[in-house]
Amino acid sequence: MNYIDIAGRKIGPDYPPLVVAEIGINHEGSMEKAVRMIDDAARQGCECVKFQCHIIDDEMSVEARSAIPGNASESIWEIMRRCSLTEAEERELKRHAEELGLIYLCTPFSRAAAERLNNFGVVAYKIGSGECNNYPLLEHIASFGKPVIMSTGMNDLKSIDRAVKIFVRRHVPFALLHCTSIYPTPYALTRLNAITELRRAFPGVPIGYSDHCIGLYACFGATTLGASILEKHFTSSRDWPGPDIAISMTPEELGRLLEGSRALFAARRGGKSILPQEQPTINFACASVVSLRPIRTGETLTRDNIWVKRPAGGIPAAEFEAMLGRTAAADIPGGTQLKRKDIV
Repeated sequence: MNYIDIAGRKIGPDYPPLVVAEIGINHEGSMEKAVRMIDDAARQGCECVKFQCHIIDDEMSVEARSAIPGNASESIWEIMRRCSLTEAEERELKRHAEELGLIYLCTPFSRAAAERLNNFGVVAYKIGSGECNNYPLLEHIASFGKPVIMSTGMNDLKSIDRAVKIFVRRHVPFALLHCTSIYPTPYALTRLNAITELRRAFPGVPIGYSDHCIGLYACFGATTLGASILEKHFTSSRDWPGPDIAISMTPEELGRLLEGSRALFAARRGGKSILPQEQPTINFACASVVSLRPIRTGETLTRDNIWVKRPAGGIPAAEFEAMLGRTAAADIPGGTQLKRKDIV
């Protein structure tokens, strides 16, 4: 099979892209904001929201207190301490999302986080790019046997292949997301061709795209290249604080992404063949071989007495060269389509 199934939603090249609204830590620890973002995503018709699960002591060493991300002015430890939610809060967000018919995904950043999510019954795991080569954690997550969607930023095919082998060995359904881990990602470094490269390297695996660009262009481009999943940070308001707000889409942009990705999915299907629905246009737009002047019986057909003109219905223009040198078997009026019975 070239698809995976998460909560009854099939994900693969034969299905519309699953758009994942990544709320992440945009709530800044506020349940009110988190609930509002779930509600806003649901109102736009989104199918899936994604959070992050941070259990600080199991996730970070003391060195994290001095590690400052490129898109922030404070340490990663301080950011996650402020933004982390309790297990009770995360359970409530899952309940609320699923009550609205949404798929609830969450990214664990530690063994304890993976166990917490398993304990309250997540249907699948989303793995971030930073954990793509964290093979001990991947082994632990794979042990639960649940579907996995994994981002692959900051990793090459060799390191991705080692992760893939873990899922294959454990018989875990999985999908891979191309990603560039730069916040924001310039378009020149987006490298959407990596979607095709991943598809060639891992045949039969659903391939998607996790976007950190400003705007929707890269997501639309990924859709035309066959992305089965589109993940993008989401916020109810760009006026809120937070390191990921600048690269997050608003509810209005989420609506456009949903509409556009579904339209492009429909548009990318099929191959180069003549459609039956094109026949009405063929009837008037294509040309036939016609007489330029009256042609008498026995006269040879030449470029001086025949040419090609609209509409279709007679001898197709494609056969013009084959008509040259043939002989009129009957008188042919000028300015009319040639008929096969009048040519020998």
